[in-house]
Amino acid sequence: MNRKKFLIIRFSSIGDIVLTTTVIRCLKKQYPEAEIHYLTKQVFKNILSPNPYVNKVFTLGFSMELLLHELQSENYDYLIDLHKNLRSWRIKKHLGVKSFSFSKLNIKKWIFTNFKINLLPKVHIVDRYLKAIEKLDVKNDGEGLDYFLDIKDHVLTNDIPMSHRAGYIGIVIGAAHATKKLPVKKLRKLCELIKHPIILLGGKEDKEAGEIIASSDPIKIYNASGKFSINESAYLVSKAKLIITHDTGFMHIAAAFKKPIISIWGNTVPAFGMYPYFGEKHLQKKGMNAFEIIETGNLSCRPCSKIGYEKCPKTHFKCMEHISENYIVEKVTEYLSTIDTKSNLFI
Repeated sequence: MNRKKFLIIRFSSIGDIVLTTTVIRCLKKQYPEAEIHYLTKQVFKNILSPNPYVNKVFTLGFSMELLLHELQSENYDYLIDLHKNLRSWRIKKHLGVKSFSFSKLNIKKWIFTNFKINLLPKVHIVDRYLKAIEKLDVKNDGEGLDYFLDIKDHVLTNDIPMSHRAGYIGIVIGAAHATKKLPVKKLRKLCELIKHPIILLGGKEDKEAGEIIASSDPIKIYNASGKFSINESAYLVSKAKLIITHDTGFMHIAAAFKKPIISIWGNTVPAFGMYPYFGEKHLQKKGMNAFEIIETGNLSCRPCSKIGYEKCPKTHFKCMEHISENYIVEKVTEYLSTIDTKSNLFI
């Protein structure tokens, strides 16, 4: 059999890269002799390096010319562009091999955000990624997303408070933009209402907010924001009983680990096609109880952006301010009543 060599391109961000893992796995399993390479940004290399379906990871460096030379020497058979921007176009043009790309639907998203007319197909972006390579006869295996970790990414038991080792709820307090996040005061109230150990997850930029939230009950609430790497935080996600998250990369990491998810949406909407993706096989077992979408409906200003802003353009921020902390707690209680607590011990 002629061994094919593929290059997949997705430069950023965390969630978007995780959403491409279905393509990686299905391609590798259905072309078992194939060699699969991946091009991304250096900061995201560790997300892909442990993936057993990826043979080599290239990263954007200081020199595009050097990168193009390295890629040219690989003699790819196919290029799969899952980013579709000017840089990926330049790489495709330089390599000159058969390429596939997906539709970003930017015009329809613009119409939706500006005129509130939803012309978007009811198709998850993962399935749109897979449609890009349908000519390769690659089928969706229904297994959802992947996230692989090296042993070095495992958080040591002693790094977690004793009070949380019998199980905890993970709450992702960060997001790429402020309008995708619950205000700190609402996150603090939510944590006060939840009667269960909590670990706050976020980056270094979320550390101060995490300290404010955790200060209401430092025993119950452990602020892990900024203390761990992306992969170490992903490990904490994998050990959580339940994940509460905004529309962010860790929502997709939680879906890859098949964690129950309560997903909170602000200025963006699930209709963009990036809600939690579990795969048909998991949904057949768990049903839609695999995740819960919480959002404020019937707002004439929503969605205001396909990405987000640093502050509400209308100044009222109703999309997040109108979300009920008590309702979230009700959903938490429902989920905890169905979870096997023995499977979430941090030992």
